[in-house]
Amino acid sequence: MTDRTTRPLIIIAAFAASLAIGLLAMLWMFDGLKGVTAPSAIGGPFRLVDQAGAAVTDQTMKGKPTLIFFGFTHCPDVCPTSLFEMSEILRALGKDADGVNAYFVSVDPERDTPEAMKDYLSSFDPHLKGLTGDPDAVTKMTTAYRVYSKKVPLKDGDYTMDHTALVYLMDRNGRFVSPFNLKRPPEQAAADLKRYL
Repeated sequence: MTDRTTRPLIIIAAFAASLAIGLLAMLWMFDGLKGVTAPSAIGGPFRLVDQAGAAVTDQTMKGKPTLIFFGFTHCPDVCPTSLFEMSEILRALGKDADGVNAYFVSVDPERDTPEAMKDYLSSFDPHLKGLTGDPDAVTKMTTAYRVYSKKVPLKDGDYTMDHTALVYLMDRNGRFVSPFNLKRPPEQAAADLKRYL
């Protein structure tokens, strides 16, 4: 074959391989989430502190449905957008929002102190609690919830965090139900959430 005919074949093969890898990764992730029936598959014991310095554990969640989002306060877009959408859902719940736990768990405990979390969350619904802790405690929770997070260095010597951007819905017993869809009207999402109260 000439160079002219092999080059397109190599490009097509590379594209097909990357597509296959991407599809396999997505199937693994969503299969790993939607096919879960064992309570221990996603979730587990943790102990962190909220923005007021109060301890929050897996036992604290019990008795109410819980929304959990993992992110960090220096996040430029996905985190503030998701927290805004969660805030809109909590607002749409009205007084029923008191019957829901809503947690923003930091994947960047190095910068996200309780004070930093308190300042950051002041822009969102007051029902949202920011959870942080020492790196080992945070890693224990992210591992239990199958959350991917990685520090990514930036050119200026600073860093950002790459992380899973799902909202987890846990039932009143602290068991994983499914990823919770924020991309719909807040009233519709609130009605869905009310089924777990």
